[in-house]
Amino acid sequence: MPASSNRAKMPQPASPAGRAALATSPTAPSASMAVSPRPAAPGFMASGLGIALFSSAVFGISGSFAKALLETGWTPGAAVTARLTGAALILAIPAIPALRGRWHQLRDNWVTIMLFGLIGVAACQLFYFNAVARLSVGVALLLEYLAPVLIVLWMWAASRKRPRPLTIAGTLLSLGGLVLVLDLTGAVKIDFVGVLWGIAAAVCLAIYFFITAKENDTLPPIVLASGGLMVGAAIMWLAAATGLLPMAFSTADTKLGPWITPWWVSLGGLVVLATVLAYVSGITAARALGSKVASFVSLTEVLFAVLWAWLLLGELPGAIQLLGGVLIVGGVVLVRLDELRGPDPRTGAGTPATAPLNHANDVEPVP
Repeated sequence: MPASSNRAKMPQPASPAGRAALATSPTAPSASMAVSPRPAAPGFMASGLGIALFSSAVFGISGSFAKALLETGWTPGAAVTARLTGAALILAIPAIPALRGRWHQLRDNWVTIMLFGLIGVAACQLFYFNAVARLSVGVALLLEYLAPVLIVLWMWAASRKRPRPLTIAGTLLSLGGLVLVLDLTGAVKIDFVGVLWGIAAAVCLAIYFFITAKENDTLPPIVLASGGLMVGAAIMWLAAATGLLPMAFSTADTKLGPWITPWWVSLGGLVVLATVLAYVSGITAARALGSKVASFVSLTEVLFAVLWAWLLLGELPGAIQLLGGVLIVGGVVLVRLDELRGPDPRTGAGTPATAPLNHANDVEPVP
């Protein structure tokens, strides 16, 4: 994902700072310049593409680290709580200076922070980890990536306005891919409780996209990420204290590929790599590439998740499930391509089905 989300509406740059930088850039066209020198092509990392791929790679490893802990006796709630608590404390270090003393930004945006923490962080990750406990990492993540399709279906039903053909094609392609991922006629029966957890994660991701569809340039993305993680951690601890959420930790060694490692190695990877570095690099990439391009690159997270699960857990979906995964990702690509086109200038067709994906914050509740 999630991701879910790192988004500002195109074709404008992702932030007021980005728009100002564009306006004052020495490579921008000028009326006083007869011939403008051609700027040098940015390097792979400087362009933001390398950073975006790195973000997808470290986000994609979260399921493998989590499953290594779950197999030693950790509950999904314990893994999520430890992940959120550790990451929130670390991200608070850059978040406080980013506020620059403007503490009123927290007060003005407390609803967004609370909803991001509750739905985009706590619920989304808890449901995803519950799915990972019962399914392969790749299948669980593919189910969560159905969120854009759920948005299209919901908006179609609510507005009674048919999306454009490209969005419909993408939706049908993803739904067909879902059937293959479930592999209903396969020899190995899939755990349908795990499927329900994965779909629940997709619903949370879709709800988060709706919540953050409103333009909001008043809250630094790193502050939203840190605040949401703190809220999510507090909610998880509260649920554990009241007995609503089972909590079980273990200090047994974990197995990652051919290595037997202490439990804190998997937990540290989950916190530092798959959360802190993933969020920071994702925000950086979104600012460099723009929201739409970054959202397309983030789809590679599914590929990285499958690769990491194969290398570290020995998990690899079957051929039919892999084909279904290709169809799901292909369908999401079509939906986002249609979103990139924008509404029909004459009829406005397509706007209801794709508008929720145009959210302004540079933070997405990706697992």
